[in-house]
Amino acid sequence: MVQIVPLLQKRVLGMYNWSPVARKFLEHPAGPFTIFFWCPMIKWCITFANIKDLKLPTQQINSKQQAAIALSGLIWTRYCFVITPVNYSLAAVNFFMGLSGCYQLFRKWQAGQLLD
Repeated sequence: MVQIVPLLQKRVLGMYNWSPVARKFLEHPAGPFTIFFWCPMIKWCITFANIKDLKLPTQQINSKQQAAIALSGLIWTRYCFVITPVNYSLAAVNFFMGLSGCYQLFRKWQAGQLLD
């Protein structure tokens, strides 16, 4: 079975005279030719959407959704330090995702609407 991504990586690396820093980035086990790079990029979208929701009134915040976001972020932050290669970018996005969910839950609790 032919794997396309390693062939694409090899072709991209051979096309230009990359600087040592760029070459190291492109060849890294968590570089742009792996899921370890793209997963955090997509997960930032969820985190930014949750941060944008900080403007919402507390009545419109879903406690179950925020609990899922907070727990997912905090649990996966820990997992990012266990997997190989260690993915600091994914750990950072999960940490901020967990923080944003916890803050939303805190806002609901402060307004006395946590169980709504």
